[in-house]
Amino acid sequence: MTPRHPSRQRGAALLLAMLTVTLVAALASAALWQQWRHVAVEEAERERQQAAWVLTGALDWARVILREDARTNQNTGVGDHLAEPWAVGLAEARLSSFLAADKNTDPPPTLDAFLSGAIVDQQGRLNWANLVSQGKPSEADLRAFERLYEQLGLPEAELSGAAQRWVQAALAKPAGQGTAQANPANVPLLPRRVGQLSWLGLSARSLERLAPYVTVLPERTPLNLNTAPAELWVATIPGLDMARARRAVAQRALNPFKSLADVSAVIGQTDPALNDTQHAVNSRYFEVQGSLRLGERVVHERSLVQRSGLQVVTLWRERSSAHAPLPDEASAAGSTPSRHTPSLQ
Repeated sequence: MTPRHPSRQRGAALLLAMLTVTLVAALASAALWQQWRHVAVEEAERERQQAAWVLTGALDWARVILREDARTNQNTGVGDHLAEPWAVGLAEARLSSFLAADKNTDPPPTLDAFLSGAIVDQQGRLNWANLVSQGKPSEADLRAFERLYEQLGLPEAELSGAAQRWVQAALAKPAGQGTAQANPANVPLLPRRVGQLSWLGLSARSLERLAPYVTVLPERTPLNLNTAPAELWVATIPGLDMARARRAVAQRALNPFKSLADVSAVIGQTDPALNDTQHAVNSRYFEVQGSLRLGERVVHERSLVQRSGLQVVTLWRERSSAHAPLPDEASAAGSTPSRHTPSLQ
């Protein structure tokens, strides 16, 4: 029997064929996407492990440098100063040839890996933990912060509120314990990083201005006058003007201080303006900064280390990543694409 509508049957067959082709193409695309995703995840994990390996090696090397510096200081009697090897930053070094995941596999020829870093003396900065001394607020250290705020043109009312909140949080936590006493809900969480000082009410502008001058350490620490900028000399030494502070900073570049007596001789003050609870010529806390540029990704790491004698231990590590800027973007920002400053505060 001859079909009544052969054109309809041909149209249905054509439509079925098109649907079949579309379905096959969709399944093939999904399979290819899954394969690409698997490869991308594997590559990202490999880069993450490579970055962690390199940055861990950089941290270990920094600890070795600090340990050898402590040994040298013991032999010479000189304090920690900015002319020592640890204070020299590491310029970017190409590491592509060391990043192969397998000994029999070379890294991709287009992959560039660069490492840079620095060791920063954290006792060359004002420590927020100094606002509390022997279980009560430290008026002398609060005055130092007030003088620093005045130099930087920051609102002193902001400092007053932040300092009060810090003291309240610090005194509410018994030594060696992480939980507050009565009314913990009314006590602010104690910051452990400079960037976290915003919890106490510091503005973004204030944090940016304060970043080179303040730190947050686990305990009270004296200011290392061998590494502190002139602004902190003026802030922590009552009666000292900026001119004498800058002369002292210039003098220490030629002859680093071995004792506070050397500092007193340079600034011409013999009264008890200097004391070993607020001032020193050596340091125990350092921040190790590392940046690894791996292909299009930059991994930054900051670590706080504590040096006690010849022992150097890591207290915390913090890592973040970002995409490397394109050459045009770097030029517009006034920098080269091979240099990236960690922004992990």
